[in-house]
Amino acid sequence: MSSPQVAYEATEPFAFFDDVRVPYRVVHGLPRPAPPLEATGALWATTDPRATLWWCRALERPARERVTGRFAVAGIPLAGRVVTDEVIDRSLDMSAWRRDATVTDVDGQPVSSVRRHRNGSVLLPFDPGEVLTTLWSERYRELGRSRVRSTVRGLAVRGYYAVRPVLPRPVQLRLRQAFTRVQARPDFPRWPIEDCVADLTTWLFDLVGEFAGEPVPSIDPWPDGRRWALVLTHDVETGAGFAQREMLRTPERDLGLLSSWNLVAERYEVDDREVRALQDEGCEIGVHGLRHDGKDLGSRRLLRRRLPAMRLAAERWGAHGFRSPATQRKWEWMPELGFAYDTSTPDTDPYEPQPGGCCTTRPFLHGEMVELPITLPQDHTVFAVLDHPDGQVWLDKTGHIRARGGMALVLTHPDYATDPRVTESYRGLLAAYHDDPTAWHALPREVATWWRERAGSHLERRNGTWCVVGPAAHRAKVRLGAERVPPPPPPMR
Repeated sequence: MSSPQVAYEATEPFAFFDDVRVPYRVVHGLPRPAPPLEATGALWATTDPRATLWWCRALERPARERVTGRFAVAGIPLAGRVVTDEVIDRSLDMSAWRRDATVTDVDGQPVSSVRRHRNGSVLLPFDPGEVLTTLWSERYRELGRSRVRSTVRGLAVRGYYAVRPVLPRPVQLRLRQAFTRVQARPDFPRWPIEDCVADLTTWLFDLVGEFAGEPVPSIDPWPDGRRWALVLTHDVETGAGFAQREMLRTPERDLGLLSSWNLVAERYEVDDREVRALQDEGCEIGVHGLRHDGKDLGSRRLLRRRLPAMRLAAERWGAHGFRSPATQRKWEWMPELGFAYDTSTPDTDPYEPQPGGCCTTRPFLHGEMVELPITLPQDHTVFAVLDHPDGQVWLDKTGHIRARGGMALVLTHPDYATDPRVTESYRGLLAAYHDDPTAWHALPREVATWWRERAGSHLERRNGTWCVVGPAAHRAKVRLGAERVPPPPPPMR
């Protein structure tokens, strides 16, 4: 008999459910229907195991049997590996299975299909967990991409940062503005909003809920019944920027808000008494690299050489988090930094020296580290590079994130706060949402701690009711199915 305390059982770990905290367990040795084709995982509801969700472990199929790159299913842009229709057709009893959602390539051409069995089972031609990791890690940037083009672009970026210290500020800015014509060409991730991870979650919840006969239970992403999170962060690039911090801190203080300040370890002198003054207010300090010269992640050997000094600065300031200068990042190396969280990856940003993004506005675990995506366009991008007249893009995207239950993580720089558009737009953003009762106003370390507690918790059904068990139990709420409630009215401005 299946345990009544979990909603689903699976033949192997289902990474997608691990992320959204859906209760399932891996079982072995139970009699199950024969898989429809080789290298598939299976998931079924404990309440009615007749229907099964099958997913193809495309990585385990020969290269000739799969398509690798970007694709779309049900209109949702994704990336990874997909088993082709030709292979699936050879393996299935076509009298029992029918084609459902079409999977298309970047040119809109069909390459595969989601299949439905007459008993309600569903076969996915891809592994949702592998797709999720491909998006989070930004590996989609290399799928189908010319190695030569990638190398040339990388050399151009490194060359720019090599000469940047000797370039006058106006020249730096003109180079960045000219480069935007190249950066704006990619159509994925979409800018300024990319919802593919959220859309994939909704789509899969609907698929599973349909054959299970009940909504999929999960742990709500935010504590205490909050619907979304607003996180304020600042990168301080120079000593002049640290001296100008009150231009951004004052409007926060006026509204009772706290923020995180990421300081460079060795580029400028910082009076520890001034750091403690920020901390005494309740603000957080993070580490923003060693010298802000674009070299911290230039090579693994250089990273290991510089890391002790960055860790020493973290100990000195009581810092829990890291943000790389110019948001440089290497997926495989980031957990080696040893911080509780990293916040170097945007959700979508074609305009940074390292373009791309993790395609989600929610945190996620990367090994033992929590990744907190930067989800609002940076002030320098909006005003200096793109020359927007105001911060409407901030307000529009924050409203969208709020409606989708994500995290609006803001990155501004006191170094650029002498531009009145920055300070006025920042004040407008804070005023719009400071008293929103649906928002969780949190520091980055608080979000990282919560996300780790949530990941360490699970759901159990007790007397017919789902309950959260574990370190997040005192603050977590249970969600049933994909969120369908209409967004709340906008806050007063």
